[in-house]
Amino acid sequence: MGPIRVGLLGIGTVGSGTFNVLRRNQDEIRRRAGRGIEITVVADLDVERARAIVGDGVKVVGDAKEVIADSNVDIVIELIGGYGVARALVLDAIKAGKHVVTANKALLAVHGTEIFAAARERGVMVAFEAAVAGGIPIIKALREGLTANEIQWIAGIINGTTNFILSEMRDKGLDFDVVLKEAQRLGYAEADPTFDIEGVDAGHKATIMSAIAFGVPVQFDKAYVEGITKLQGADIAYAEQLGYRIKLLGITRRREHGIELRVHPTLIPAKRLIANVEGAMNAVVVQGDAVGTTLYYGKGAGSEPTASAVIADLVDITRLHTADPDHRVPHLAFQPDELSNTPILPIEQVRTSFYLRLRVADQTGVLATLTRILADNEISIDAVLQREAGEDEKHTDLIILTHDTEEGRMNQALAQLQALPTVLAPIVRIRKEELA
Repeated sequence: MGPIRVGLLGIGTVGSGTFNVLRRNQDEIRRRAGRGIEITVVADLDVERARAIVGDGVKVVGDAKEVIADSNVDIVIELIGGYGVARALVLDAIKAGKHVVTANKALLAVHGTEIFAAARERGVMVAFEAAVAGGIPIIKALREGLTANEIQWIAGIINGTTNFILSEMRDKGLDFDVVLKEAQRLGYAEADPTFDIEGVDAGHKATIMSAIAFGVPVQFDKAYVEGITKLQGADIAYAEQLGYRIKLLGITRRREHGIELRVHPTLIPAKRLIANVEGAMNAVVVQGDAVGTTLYYGKGAGSEPTASAVIADLVDITRLHTADPDHRVPHLAFQPDELSNTPILPIEQVRTSFYLRLRVADQTGVLATLTRILADNEISIDAVLQREAGEDEKHTDLIILTHDTEEGRMNQALAQLQALPTVLAPIVRIRKEELA
């Protein structure tokens, strides 16, 4: 049997890694796939640079539509990114009867429902292991390895840029702005890091994992997304004193009346393995009813780690290329007609515990007033830490950890606390998860 032929759209960081790994490990990959896999045509706007990467024997074009129109291409790899052009190209490839491999989490989180429906109608596969957590095979684990389980919750460090920044803030005691500049200098953060630091990238990935775990359509517009731009070094230090570390987590959890889908800075007990994931590494914890807790750790980005996931998808498609479409693994793990309309809960209905930092007047009775307001809102306190005021200071920092409560109830309490004349600055509120 001849090799399966692949067209590559975009030969940047991940595209060049995919080409190089596929060429370097071609014999091993052929033995696993049952036939060879060859990239026969590459589309990139910088044609000369692309030719320098692939060398002789591979056709290079400047127009991606030429790849889709090529009758010799069986699989199209989309590594362009973004929503607009990439969406059109992926849908065109599907219409042309070609399987698609993509690392485009933004595209799938926003347009995945449309894309998967088109692929099912045409009888082709859309594979996207590289869209979440780079080289970590979390999509395959959720979609296949844990298929016997009722997934209860997922919590993941799924953006390396923000994890690097938070690690540096904790290690060096620096504030966000200072560390961001260093991350940009080292190449961990883009010149425009908005998608990373505002939590959007992690939100896209959490949306995809949630859909697979709970059998619901992808619906990024329902996710609650909060980034790390307002985090201060003081809160990271206080969290450490209390036995916690702060990470940007993507969290999705099954509840009685719906599904939580949220991204935000989170206090995690320092004794948890995921709390000790440092630098630009990724990690995902999955809780299943049968298997218990499982942890997936590794490089969440980079040329060859992401290429590893892209090529794993190529091998899967090669194995199933001639299979009956109804006998393939469904895109979102559940059969398409079995997807649920379980709602994504608004953030006000999410239940979690909280870290609160209040700058208060150093006066008798202040703590009693604060605890009374929390009690009136049925919020119970887990721990309190009070910084001793300096000799000439008339204020102090008060740290309160709460037990689980509904976010809406906490919002009401915070409004009452903020209105007190003895509360001298905006209250800092960070959500807390035990992940037990």
